[in-house]
Amino acid sequence: MHAFDVLGDPVRRRILELLADGELSAGAIGERIQEEFAITQPAVSQHLKVLRDNGFTSVRPDGQRRLYAVNGDALRDVDEWLDAFRRFWTPHLDALATEIARGKRQRRNQGRQHA
Repeated sequence: MHAFDVLGDPVRRRILELLADGELSAGAIGERIQEEFAITQPAVSQHLKVLRDNGFTSVRPDGQRRLYAVNGDALRDVDEWLDAFRRFWTPHLDALATEIARGKRQRRNQGRQHA
């Protein structure tokens, strides 16, 4: 399965978002995803399997629990693919950062004038 096919599913993207903060048990992931997406536990398990089988997550046993974590290697591959397209948005983001800094500087200077 292609990386963007894996990431194209909102449930799988949400699972990765949850794991971005650190390891979670399959049960904890299941509770959150079932609540947010109103899907069954077997459906959540299938999404976890797709993520695991395609290298986006790793899993390790911890007693009776299975702890999932993000595997950065697959995300690095996606990042490398996106690298060819960064030129389309990077200048716009740089310009936005410049305008934000300019606005902050103007507010700071106006605050000094009124003090």
